[in-house]
Amino acid sequence: MTSISKSNILAEVKNLNLDFTLRQYHSDSLRDVFIGAIKNPIKLLLRNDEKLEALKNINLKVEKGERVALIGKNGAGKTSLCRCLAEMYVPTSGDVNVHEDTRSIFDSSVGILPELTGRENANLLARFMYPKLSKSELENLVREALEFSELRNFIDTPYKYYSNGMQTRLTLSLISAYPCELLILDEIFDGADQFFRNKVSKRVLEMIEKSGAVIFVSHSTENVRIACNRVVVLNKGEIIFDGNVDEGIKVYESLDPEGSF
Repeated sequence: MTSISKSNILAEVKNLNLDFTLRQYHSDSLRDVFIGAIKNPIKLLLRNDEKLEALKNINLKVEKGERVALIGKNGAGKTSLCRCLAEMYVPTSGDVNVHEDTRSIFDSSVGILPELTGRENANLLARFMYPKLSKSELENLVREALEFSELRNFIDTPYKYYSNGMQTRLTLSLISAYPCELLILDEIFDGADQFFRNKVSKRVLEMIEKSGAVIFVSHSTENVRIACNRVVVLNKGEIIFDGNVDEGIKVYESLDPEGSF
């Protein structure tokens, strides 16, 4: 993993492969294990683990100004690819290069303390998301984000009483409050209502205009049409389409629930 600091290319993946090892467990009794060890001790030492190929030969570039949707059926490899870009997973082989100013959000509840109010959680999240900002900058950012969220009287209500849509409003308002070069969002748009999705999409677009790009993971084709100008379709760990939004959605919708055509 290396950083790209001065380039129109904000993320580049070359020949990326990612494998997971699936451990195989058996319900043999202790007696069966003992007898098996006597009959064939070598077999006892050999694992019957299976290898899962999560990503296969992925090649991808993301440039400034692009709003890239990663779509595919469950298990297609979308989150795995994003986590490689966010340096959470180490590829089995291949190269991953991302801009040093990359922000990734995989779960709108990460860092949240349910007993605290929305305002208190917003302050904690802001410190986590923007560690380089000064105290005054953080205060201004939180104030503006809370106003943008339109939670109003609920801002000082404990977070545990928030609906899914309210939780999404709080998180999206914070992560879109300050520009970065590359923003990775994994399905966190999906909890927002239509009005707020439109509102925050415009805000993200404004952020991109300040020289950045966004990678969205979503199962909502409606969200993809609103927010993106490029679609990448993953199928069983491989890229099967990369291009126009409408064409990409047609490819996605042609897949059966198992991810095949």
